[in-house]
Amino acid sequence: MEALHIEASEDTPKIYFEPDVEIYLLEGKSLPENAIDFYQPVFDWAQVFFHAKDVPSTIVINFKLDYFNTASSKQIAKLLRIIETSPSNENVTIKWYYDEEDTDMLKAGNRYNKLMNIQFEFIVNKES
Repeated sequence: MEALHIEASEDTPKIYFEPDVEIYLLEGKSLPENAIDFYQPVFDWAQVFFHAKDVPSTIVINFKLDYFNTASSKQIAKLLRIIETSPSNENVTIKWYYDEEDTDMLKAGNRYNKLMNIQFEFIVNKES
């Protein structure tokens, strides 16, 4: 399976999905001008990856988002729905990172957790 790498910009997150080394990461800010267009390659990749016959037995997707707008929220939900409805959804754990004082990011993760039948883990970011 091909990797998917999208470099971060001022308004878009880094997307690093690398099946060969089993790293799946969304990191940074997500407030693209057109969230649907930005996330479409991610949806296309996820549709293929999560429906493949050789999906890994354990998949950890790391959400390390600092901020996302409403349009991005809908696209994140769409990505999670693709995962949830795939045959490999029981293999997936979402690790949702947040800053201890950022209750909005924790609440957002909890909303997704309640809406989706996917395992979530909530992790406080370590101070650097």
